Amino acid sequence: MKLPEPNAPSLFDRKTILRHRARAQDDAFFLHRAAIDEVQDRLSTVNKAFTAPAIVSSFPRLWDGVLSGAALVQDDDVLALQPGAHDLVIHAMALHCANDPVGQLIQCHRALQPDGLLLVVCLGGETLHELRAALGQAEIEITGGLSPRIAPMAELRDMGGLLQRAGLALPVADSVPLTAEYRDIWHLMRDLRHMGETNALSARLKRPTRRAVFEAAQRIYADHFSTASGRLTATFDLICLTGWSPHDSQPKPLRPGSAQARLADALRTTEGKLPD
Repeated sequence: MKLPEPNAPSLFDRKTILRHRARAQDDAFFLHRAAIDEVQDRLSTVNKAFTAPAIVSSFPRLWDGVLSGAALVQDDDVLALQPGAHDLVIHAMALHCANDPVGQLIQCHRALQPDGLLLVVCLGGETLHELRAALGQAEIEITGGLSPRIAPMAELRDMGGLLQRAGLALPVADSVPLTAEYRDIWHLMRDLRHMGETNALSARLKRPTRRAVFEAAQRIYADHFSTASGRLTATFDLICLTGWSPHDSQPKPLRPGSAQARLADALRTTEGKLPD
């Protein structure tokens, strides 16, 4: 497993992330509670009993008691997971702010026993697209420039590829879009601050933003992303990934050309040649 070089540029400022998390408040953790519901629902459909689970999270205390006997692990760059120690690893609401997401998945894979399950829940590409658009347009209008304000997040179509790059089998990726409503843009940003999810990009603007930018963003947001009652809508794209540590008992794709029957026969149709 190769982790980033110590001096390599990082997308996120880890010290700032930890500082933001330290001021988080329990009343703003509705995304974690939604993620817990998703995890419990998905595990209920798996026909396997897990006896040695681990949960990697940005806020491990929130996940205490979700799975009986689970080891709770902080989402550090190097995870405190022992190789082959677990039959289930849950990576909970932290992959979207990892400097090396593939490295995180590889470490989780190494911690799995053969035929162990990795279940990831994180934020995806559609998250806060309304705020991203409003702030971007407002900043261009007011300052003539554009600075990084909302972290880039992977699209659903790319997430399954991350599991394959980490060596996991039978990868599945799907999303659960969630929508929240806010009085105004300041209400939304206060909620993000209480979640510990405000801007921690290494390339973020290091000086205070002019109030005129936020006032313009409020206007743009209200014009394009408000309800009939005038409240602002905010999207949180909850991505769910599952992958298994390879094992001989798992189904495998057939070798090309090994089929014993023709598809045309099964469909009771005539096989034709495509035009050049």
